[in-house]
Amino acid sequence: MATASPSPTPPPAGSGKAQRHERLDALRGMAVLWMAAYHFCFDLNHLGLIKPRQYFFSDPLWTWQRAAIVTLFVFCAGLSMAVALRQGQGWPRFWRRWAQVAACAVLVSAGSALMFPNSWISFGVLHGLAVMLVLARLLALALPARPLLWAGLGVLALVLPAWIKHRFFDSAWTHWVGLVTRPPITEDWVPVLPWLGVMLLGLAAGHVELRRPRPWLTQALPRSLRYVAALGRWSLSFYMLHQPVLLGALLAGRQLGWW
Repeated sequence: MATASPSPTPPPAGSGKAQRHERLDALRGMAVLWMAAYHFCFDLNHLGLIKPRQYFFSDPLWTWQRAAIVTLFVFCAGLSMAVALRQGQGWPRFWRRWAQVAACAVLVSAGSALMFPNSWISFGVLHGLAVMLVLARLLALALPARPLLWAGLGVLALVLPAWIKHRFFDSAWTHWVGLVTRPPITEDWVPVLPWLGVMLLGLAAGHVELRRPRPWLTQALPRSLRYVAALGRWSLSFYMLHQPVLLGALLAGRQLGWW
């Protein structure tokens, strides 16, 4: 039977002392592993190494996986915000982390423009996270300790794109909102609506969970998952590096005649 690593006593709310929750790191680590497997299949398909050819933008096998992966990432971001607010994270620390996400989003746009000039990523998952993190934090601070209200607004954000669509939001300058009549041609697109709803639900769930006498998030993690948790702690770095490594390895193998 797997043993568990010790779980430190949580700092008091508002102490400003950051403490990692290994179970949250493990959830994020599972998301990045799933993402890497998905992108590996995408790269194989892009290089013509999968027969028959797969249709990642229309086949439910792949579209549902993508939606599930993004959901897990964004929900974890909401949980992380609940933890940060519980620990009294101030704006300076928030902006430092936000700047890393925003800078990586710019790099993703630049790299995708080189690889896919006709479908480059103008508002992908990192772009969406950068905007949604600010919106969710402002909402949480404006309406403190209102998890039911946050969850209600989250559900509204989820269903709003099905109710409201307008051609104004179809342009390259406005499709980030999400109220489009047709999705843009791009390799990745994570608009604020409906995905802000997922983050708000994660924020609400995290707030309620952390107020329990013995929160699941703060309990010890089985040792068998410690490497997954370590990966989750470096999720942004992994996200930025995994595609160049995967593609580089596949292209190198092709040059060597391995496939």
